[in-house]
Amino acid sequence: MPGPKRFSVRRKRVCKFCAEKITYIDYKDGKLLGHFIPERGKILPRRISGVCSTHQRLLSEAIKRARHIAILPFVSD
Repeated sequence: MPGPKRFSVRRKRVCKFCAEKITYIDYKDGKLLGHFIPERGKILPRRISGVCSTHQRLLSEAIKRARHIAILPFVSD
């Protein structure tokens, strides 16, 4: 018989914005928003970024606003 199965314990990700008690995500902060956009230029989903649903909505809106005023690119070259 094979040995005992090993289960990996996954800790639940804590929302970065909830941990730092950030209520408003500024669309002018390109450096912060850049962490949530990979090389292809898409917005990272919640399950990958670890952001809660409330902040994910604020984050996606801030990214879209930053794209319109050319702080962030729509697509990468």
